[in-house]
Amino acid sequence: MNRSEIKHATWIPSLYFAEGLPYMAVNVLSTIFYKSALGMDNDLIAFYTSFFYLPWLIKPLWSPITEMFKTSRFWITFCQFFAGVLFGLIAYTIPCEGIVKYSLIVFWLAAFASATHDIAADGFYIKALSTESQAFWVGIRNTFYRISMIFCQGGLVVLAGYLTESYGDVKFAWQIVFGIFGALMALLAVYHYFMLPKNVETERQKSTTNFFQPFITFFKKPDIWLIMAFLLLYRLSEAQLSKISPLFLLDAHENGGLALTQSQLGLVNGTFGLIALILGGILGGIFIAKKGLRKSLIIMILALNLPDIFYAYMAALQTESFAAVSSMVFIEQFGYGFGFTAYTVFMMQISRGANSSSHYAVCTAFMAAGMMLPGMVSGWLQNMMGYTTFFIWVTVCALPSLFIALYMRKNNKILDQENA
Repeated sequence: MNRSEIKHATWIPSLYFAEGLPYMAVNVLSTIFYKSALGMDNDLIAFYTSFFYLPWLIKPLWSPITEMFKTSRFWITFCQFFAGVLFGLIAYTIPCEGIVKYSLIVFWLAAFASATHDIAADGFYIKALSTESQAFWVGIRNTFYRISMIFCQGGLVVLAGYLTESYGDVKFAWQIVFGIFGALMALLAVYHYFMLPKNVETERQKSTTNFFQPFITFFKKPDIWLIMAFLLLYRLSEAQLSKISPLFLLDAHENGGLALTQSQLGLVNGTFGLIALILGGILGGIFIAKKGLRKSLIIMILALNLPDIFYAYMAALQTESFAAVSSMVFIEQFGYGFGFTAYTVFMMQISRGANSSSHYAVCTAFMAAGMMLPGMVSGWLQNMMGYTTFFIWVTVCALPSLFIALYMRKNNKILDQENA
């Protein structure tokens, strides 16, 4: 590692650790907080927290604006500090009677800050590093993003459980957790203010292209309706499962849940599950690199969705063994990490050519829509069906993406682009 690469080590790992924190807090910690601390119904939790995906859905619309006004470096530090203030506000307002209303507003603002931070961080990474350095650091940056997931979904949830058990006050426990989170984001903002390279951008960038041109060219792609359908439906099962699974694991036995403590949930989902997710992603990348997207897609769709049936099994039998629950969640998350790799490769593949960055941003917007819309109705469906039938339904929801993939393999040239 040369001297310039050593300098990059002072900010790349911390930047992508910081990028993952607010995303996980908005989309995961909020769900657990509303269930454990406020006792909100599953349908309301799923609806409200799915709505938090909106900023990532519309992110392509304001990504050019962030380049026109101020620098990526400014937006990174501003968004981190702003997120710190927002989560501090959540901690402060938890004892208030209007906490649901206040927290929804603050989480929504934090989602916009997080999405804006994503735009700025990825842009800064591209501008600050050479092509060779980008390739060198990509695995490290993704690792630290995953570490932030373990920190939030594992460490902070375990801490909330420990504080609840120690003090007997779940709201006080979450006050401490969000207070720590807010302070951490503010400290990261200060750190990056001093450590991010200052010679990357000397002035704000002015757009010299037609603002709408990248969107127009994306929607002129051959078979665009097939592409859009696949992007929206690939995660149809996971969009519903991800909202309800932590609620199921926390819910009382009489409600059909497994009655795990917050600490146990942190270990199951945030530690064992995320380790499995990382391993699945690594092996999925190796698999698809060897087989190619066309040959591996069906296998990866099955890997992504079939393990969902374990949740139906746990719901039907009310599994009490912590080891058994951990094992089944591990397998499901491993399959998710393995199968999601194909989705990422598909997005990169159809984004090749002119306006590749903008086209990839549009793909991620469809990805966010595919998570937000099914997630919003998942709580209502679960309340209507019960946990066991709902998880069977989630598994069946793999069929649309499977049918589209089978059609593309036989009658379409989209999957052939990997060799273009």
